[in-house]
Amino acid sequence: MSGRSRAREASSMRSVRGLVPAVLAAGVLLSCGGAFAASAEKGKAAFIQHGCWQCHGMQGQGSTAGPKLAPDAMPIETFTAFVRTTNRAMRPYSEAILSNGDLEDIHAYLQTIPKPAESIPLLNQ
Repeated sequence: MSGRSRAREASSMRSVRGLVPAVLAAGVLLSCGGAFAASAEKGKAAFIQHGCWQCHGMQGQGSTAGPKLAPDAMPIETFTAFVRTTNRAMRPYSEAILSNGDLEDIHAYLQTIPKPAESIPLLNQ
């Protein structure tokens, strides 16, 4: 094998080794995406089942009966504290009524709700 052939082979191996971390990272991201989608799907079902939509609207847009929850969902810690300890018109939901898993799923659902087109300046020019 000539020196030139060895250099090309070494270069090819470096390229392949450089791809390994990228491929692994892509796999991790894809696997997380599936889990996130499942949580959002469960969250939408829980949002409907627990009647959240009656005051907050199907898209979390809020109404006179309840504040807006989406598309700019509050951090999960704030959301959980609000649901557990609210002293407003909404009764607090204990973990026996609404599990932490359900709350996380509902939060995931709220995060998937896109902003309305009219609120995106570039789409309204």
